[in-house]
Amino acid sequence: MTDDVRRGESGPNLDDFHLVSARPQSDPIPAKILVVDDDPRNLIAVEEVLRSPGVEIVTADSGEGALRHVLKDDFAVILLDVQMPRLDGYEVASLIRNRPRSSRVPILFLTAFNKDDMHVFKGYSAGAVDYVFKPIEPLILRSKVDIFVDLYRKTEEIRRQAEQERRLLMDNLHVRGEKLKAEQALRRREEHQSIVLQSLPIALNTASVEEDHRQLHFTNESIERITGFRPEAFLERSDFWSSRINPDDRERVLAQLKRLEEEGSVNLEYRWRCADGVERHFLDQTVMMKDEGGHPREFFGMWFDITESKQMEQNLLHASKLEAVGRLTGGIAHDFNNMLSVVIGNLDLLKKSIQGNEKAERRVRMALESAQHCADLTYRLLTFSRRQALQVSTIDVTSLMPSLLELMRRTLGEHINADFRSGDGIWPIQVDRAQFEAALLNLAVNARDAMPDGGDLTISVENQAVEEGRSAPGGEFVVISVSDTGIGMPPEVLEKVFEPFFTTKESGKGTGLGLSMVYGFVQQCHGHVEVESAPNAGTTIRIFLPRSHEAAESAPDDRSAVAHPFGEGRMVLVVEDNPAVRQVALSTLHSLGFKVMEAETGDEAARLLKMKKDIKLVLSDVRMPGELSGIDLARLIQREQPDIQVLLTTGYFDGEDKLEDLNLLYKPYRATDLAEKIQSLMRSPQTVEFKTATIHQAAAVA
Repeated sequence: MTDDVRRGESGPNLDDFHLVSARPQSDPIPAKILVVDDDPRNLIAVEEVLRSPGVEIVTADSGEGALRHVLKDDFAVILLDVQMPRLDGYEVASLIRNRPRSSRVPILFLTAFNKDDMHVFKGYSAGAVDYVFKPIEPLILRSKVDIFVDLYRKTEEIRRQAEQERRLLMDNLHVRGEKLKAEQALRRREEHQSIVLQSLPIALNTASVEEDHRQLHFTNESIERITGFRPEAFLERSDFWSSRINPDDRERVLAQLKRLEEEGSVNLEYRWRCADGVERHFLDQTVMMKDEGGHPREFFGMWFDITESKQMEQNLLHASKLEAVGRLTGGIAHDFNNMLSVVIGNLDLLKKSIQGNEKAERRVRMALESAQHCADLTYRLLTFSRRQALQVSTIDVTSLMPSLLELMRRTLGEHINADFRSGDGIWPIQVDRAQFEAALLNLAVNARDAMPDGGDLTISVENQAVEEGRSAPGGEFVVISVSDTGIGMPPEVLEKVFEPFFTTKESGKGTGLGLSMVYGFVQQCHGHVEVESAPNAGTTIRIFLPRSHEAAESAPDDRSAVAHPFGEGRMVLVVEDNPAVRQVALSTLHSLGFKVMEAETGDEAARLLKMKKDIKLVLSDVRMPGELSGIDLARLIQREQPDIQVLLTTGYFDGEDKLEDLNLLYKPYRATDLAEKIQSLMRSPQTVEFKTATIHQAAAVA
């Protein structure tokens, strides 16, 4: 932060920081935040912003001081000034990243100088996860730091719980060992173990110190329930147990076992292939039992199936990542989509004035396409973080697929052979049709990229009744499988395939959001996803969507007919607090033949509605200042003036917004989208003129 003073910028002023009080939290896990800046005023200011219960702020006035703290303590996040004497922020970040213990600590750069792309790229290359530019907005800084502190606390809680489970297991093992020492009869010991372990995913075993200590003698029948193998199978070959360990775990596990006699006990965690060919995670704890003279007598061990715990841990970590990115995305989505609404709306309006100018029309078209790509990216971010409302309808997958498959074939190219297979009597499903089509297109494009030399893409649909499982709910599902004959994925990639921003594609050729969007969409539909893949053996992704007992709705026709213009002087009230967005809406409605009134808030709109009796439609934003939000205004109109139609617009959906029975148009929208939505609201059996023209005429008007 010293660069502020060097370049004539004013230093920090505590009055400029609108301090945000921390929310009360009951006994939070302690977290440390390291703030590094050579200007003590900046350290004091940032410390005031971030102070909260359970958070310790550690400060350092140099890069050397920061490294000393990192060697000594663990931190939830590090705030690092870029411009410092001797060691600058880039060098400090690189040193922190090169140390294994601190390599995963999130680093946020604070700077008022290096804002160009080259320096930002250099910062990310050095290990930063984000930038905060000066002058600092305390709310932004606090929000970003809170995300990483929350993630640190969740991770720390998982680690503590796992440690507690291990301690409990060791205590249990010790107690059982003492019981075994006191009990002389093997029969009584086996009966006792079978009673205790009858319903648990635990299998006890013993091994002689005279023979191979992995020649396991299981003392209860639960091993068959866990692995599918009878106890005798473990005695048939000396390498039976070791041969079924995952190859990536085998060397580590065997090295630990060599220290068993020396250390007296070992805790092994590994993946083991069961009789059905499925690998499960096991915690294998073995101790050496001694006789009264202190001599080794036998080895006593316990297998504990921790597959479900591992799955829950992965789900929690994934959910934490989605929550973090979702919070960031939701914070900017509303303003970002408002800005895109202004850009797209004005470009639509500009098209009319440049008709016949081929060069200008081409430039406007390119600008519209780029703006739409930005809108699509925000939509994907909101989708995979499950902060995008679904517009659900009941559909028949088999009737939808032919047209979608034709679109896929045009997208995939001639070297990909796309095929569709379906069982008989496929059940309907309730989904957002647009998101469902986008999800399948995403999977198809990923499959194409996995088959650079061409191959086969097969989409199959079947009904399936699924039993309640450890990692997925049971019920009746429609299963959509997308299979390719591509290069496949190794296990380490398979584990991260649904993580946001994870991609194996070259830089610039993938955002890492495609499969995350699919995952978020399926989760919103109360379904789940399975992935099956292996190197050079292709990939199959199965989407399980719950069966709907409602009748499938007929597919909508092509874009509804819209007159040119069709407003006929009807009065529309536009309610929008953003002046630029409001002006675009006013201009678009004028071009469609409507009379227009405007209001900046819901409160002002409510007053106008009482005074003006000729208003036929209210076009209102959802989020506005004042006592009445857009939703409140719509409810008020429904109660007091039900003859007035209401169309809400929003750039961001929050789960707290109750929009089920309200008409909604997402920002940014095209002029044709607005025209089509208004026409569908105002259409009635008496207004046959609304059924005579095409949507393209409305585009020309805009």
